[in-house]
Amino acid sequence: MDDTRPIFVQIAERIENDIIDGTIPEESQVPSTNQFASFYGINPATAAKGVNLLVEQGILYKKRGIGMFVAAGARADLTDKRRQQFYEQYVVAMIREAGKLGITAEQLSEMIRKGDESR
Repeated sequence: MDDTRPIFVQIAERIENDIIDGTIPEESQVPSTNQFASFYGINPATAAKGVNLLVEQGILYKKRGIGMFVAAGARADLTDKRRQQFYEQYVVAMIREAGKLGITAEQLSEMIRKGDESR
């Protein structure tokens, strides 16, 4: 866990990551809030807050008496959301900084290609 962000947000992001990478497929059950609480050593109410955040976003849904499940289309929705966040947090900032440094779009493109080749 990361001390700089609320634990319930980190729980929600952990579930999101597991959905995006396919660890938790659509229409499958996610661990219970008690399982999250036990695993992370946190209050079950905190774990529930993270899960409920995803329910509010339509990523998870509840089957009464059974538990929480990943909604159909959740992976695509999360991927779209993360791509938009990536664009806003990294690409826009990179373009601004490149402009300050006099780096052209072509030079920036070349830098990205070069970086991609070195992976």
